[in-house]
Parts: sequence; structure tokens; C-alpha cells
Amino acid sequence: MKIKNMAKATLLACLLATSANAAQELVRGNGAEPATLDPTLGEGSSGTNVMRDLFEGLMTIDSQGKVILGQAESYTISDDKKTYIFKIRKDAKWSNGDPVTANDFEYAFKRGINPKTAARYSWYFKILGIKNGADILSGKKDVSTLGVTSLDSKTLKITLGSAIPYFLIGLSHITTAPIPKKLVEKFGNEWTKPSNIISNGAYKLSQWVVNEKIVAVKNDNYYGASKVQIDKVTFLPISDGSTAYNRYQAGEIDFVDSLPSNKYKHLMKTIPNEVKILELIGTYYYDLNMRKKPFEDIRVRRALSYSINREIIAKKVLGTGQKPAYSFTPDNISGFTPLVPEYAKWSQKEREEKALKLLSEAGFSKSHPLKFEILYNTNESHKRVALAISSMWNKVLKGAVKVTLVNQEWKTFLDVKNEGKFEVSRSGWTGDYNEASTMLDILTKGHSSNNSHYDNPLYDKLMNEARTTTGDKARNILYQKVNSMITRDMPVIPIYQYTTARLIKPYVKGFPTVSPLGFILTKYLSIKK
Repeated sequence: MKIKNMAKATLLACLLATSANAAQELVRGNGAEPATLDPTLGEGSSGTNVMRDLFEGLMTIDSQGKVILGQAESYTISDDKKTYIFKIRKDAKWSNGDPVTANDFEYAFKRGINPKTAARYSWYFKILGIKNGADILSGKKDVSTLGVTSLDSKTLKITLGSAIPYFLIGLSHITTAPIPKKLVEKFGNEWTKPSNIISNGAYKLSQWVVNEKIVAVKNDNYYGASKVQIDKVTFLPISDGSTAYNRYQAGEIDFVDSLPSNKYKHLMKTIPNEVKILELIGTYYYDLNMRKKPFEDIRVRRALSYSINREIIAKKVLGTGQKPAYSFTPDNISGFTPLVPEYAKWSQKEREEKALKLLSEAGFSKSHPLKFEILYNTNESHKRVALAISSMWNKVLKGAVKVTLVNQEWKTFLDVKNEGKFEVSRSGWTGDYNEASTMLDILTKGHSSNNSHYDNPLYDKLMNEARTTTGDKARNILYQKVNSMITRDMPVIPIYQYTTARLIKPYVKGFPTVSPLGFILTKYLSIKK
């Protein structure tokens, strides 16, 4: 009898040990197929999700989205707040064991701002205020003059043209991650292939099968590797929310980055502990291409904006915690208080009456309708919003607007947008850092994401002034002014403020309660079945 009990105890101990040491492998539904995994060239959340696991800058974010030291172990700031000296960790290494050096950062910054690189985030180095950044982008100065210098292998000096209050926060963005020069020079754009790439983050790339999966495994050379619990993470490119949901329900996926809005209420009743909602710094909006007639007419732009019932879009069409947006800049950004637009105070009926009148004044009617296309990338949610808005325009504007919906896969969608070959397009922006300029800079002249081609010299002047204003109150007033200009001129139509509603299995631990930028780094998660 005693022997049997001992055998049972041993078996139980084995089972507990097996459970406690369950495979630390995570499968994530990741939306669209990333266009690239090169931090200098990347854009879009699906690619950024992967790149933040693979790469790390001087600064990074903690499990709750707060900016902390990353590859830098310390820094000093000059009295005039224009010179920063960063000491890079002695144990900061690439995944092949090579040391991460100040030269890797200097190369990355200069590669990113170089007009020949054609990086979508080249403007980012300008708004960080780095010395000569603006002149390099405009072709007035050579890339070599950028205020980023390696003092020695582990010391980086960054000089600003003027003091920027959010500079350190901005350095947590993935586009400021170091780049291995020798690989770029050897392989060109193919340096990010699994057989070529090295990374300096918590993970390294193992596989990349286009339109099938991206697999990353733990980087044992990462300075914080001892704290990283997930050994392997697989990113699945699934654009369709229903498909991702079905695979999650079937147990094939542990973590879904978004969920079908028509399932939200059901999920909140059946598995509420698996639904995670985070409020984001971000706005979903429509770009109106002001280089295409008649969208240069402010009456047309206002008419289209006023006739959208944002309450219905946020609460009925989507219904996963989104907030109606009447202001381009979200109200949850640290240190920013937007002024309530006048049209937001009107009833929906009043907005619709104004819209009909404005469109009529612009010369459009049922017998002479305004015809255009709405461009959106393939996604169930984008389609639902586009259908709802086109229906509102048709109904409210009494047949004076005729809309055709056009959807494209992500890469094609980006090409069409960037080339300006659209009339009205869905857009969305989530903050690169927690400060109002992360939104407002988008609509400055020449910004790569200013797809509406908004051109307002006073707007640009005030944004340049805000960048060098260190007083929080004074800077907030400037931001209020430029945000109100967007409301007045309506180059874009804000529709709702972002939230993310994700599905995550109960055995995945470490999911944040706050993440204003929306990024979930795998290194903070663990599997405990």
C-alpha cells in the first residue's frame, strides 16, 4: 500500500513538473503580411509587432508601455538640453554574438534620414530635432552632417538643433533601432532574410514563409535573456478577423491581435476573461485627396464629414469600445487637452442639415451627383465601416453622392496611397510616442503620411514652434490651435478613436493593463497551463 502511494506521488510530481514546464511557444494572429522586417524601412502595425521582438533601440518600453532604458545603460544631458551622450550596454550583443556598437546606431540614423534610402519614416529623425535633419531631408546638407556621432564603440553622441521635450520618449520607436552595416552592404534589401539577418532584441528570426508564417526564437545573446520566458513565437498573417477567430477557437492560435466586431457581445458573455481591451493613442480617419477635384473645396470636405454618424460607427458597426472622434488628436494623450469642436456640439440632425446645404452650395445634387471611390485595405472591419459610411452619405445627402468601394491587399494599398492614386481612402494612425506631436506632425507639408496633401504654412509654423517649446502649458495651447485648424479645414475626416480588442488564452500571462501605443512585446509574456 505504501509503495502504491509512493508511485502515485511520483506520478503526480511528474505531471506537475510537466505542466509547470509546458512548452513556452506562442502563436499570434498578426493581421496583414508585413512588407518588410527592416526597422529603417518598416511601417504598419503587423511588421512593427515582429520588429519590436527582433530589434531594440537606445530606449524601449516596459510591460505597461512606459519608456525605459533599452540598449543604452545610461545617458547624460547637457545644460542646454541639446546634447545627449548615451552609454551602450557592455553586454548589448547581436544575435550572432557580435557587440552592438555606437557605430551601429550612427549608421542606422544616417541611413534612415538619407533621401536615397527612401525610408517611409525618414521624417521621424527630423521631428526628433536632430541637428541638420531638416536640411538633409530637403537636400541642402549631406547625410554626414547629421548630429549623430560615435565617440567610441560604446558611446554615442546625439546633438539636437534645439531642445526637444519628447526626445527620449521618441527614441523608443523601432525606426531608431541599430542596423548592421556590414549585412546591408553585403545583401542589400535581402539582409532581413532568415539566412542573413541578425537582430539585437529578445528574439531572432528563424523562419519567414511569405503569407504563411514568421517564426522567431529566443535570442540567447540578448542582455535580458534570463528573464525572457517565451522560447518561440509564431506570427500568422491573417487579415480576415473571422478566420483568425475560428482558428483561435480551434486552439491553433493563442493570441489574436483583433477580433470580429460581430462576435464581441457573444464573447463578452461566454469568455469575457479572454477578451482584452486597451485604449490606444490613435485615430481612424478618412483621407480626402485635396489634389483631386472636388476635394479641394472645403464645402465638400465638411459636407462629407458632417454627414457621418460617428456614434453609430463606433457603437453599432464596431462596438468594441471605440470612441466617436470629432477631433483628429485623441483626448487620451499625455499632456494634451483638445478643444471640443463646434460641430461636435450639434445634434446629428443639425450636422446632416448643414452637410446637405454645403454640398448643394458646392453644386452637387441627385441629378448631378458627386462620384468617387473609397479605397481600403482588405479587412472585414474596414469594409463594414466603408459600407456604413457610403450608406450614410447616400441617405443623408439625398442621392447627391455615389460611392464605389475598392479594396486592395496591404502592399498594393500602400503603393496606391503613397502614389496619390486615390480620391478618398481609409487611414489610421496610432502614436509612435505618447505626445500630441505624434499625431499632429502627420499633416505637416511633406510628411510621408500626409496623404490628403494638406498644405497650411501657418499650421507648419506653429508645429515647428511647438517642437521647441519646453513649457507644457504653452505647448498644449499651440497643439490646441493646430488641432482646431484640422477641424476647420477638414483635410481628413476623424471617425473614431482606437481601442484594441484582442483575444488571448487564459494560460498566456503578462498581458498589460495599459499600453497606450498598443504594442505587446513577447518578452513580457509567458505560458502557464
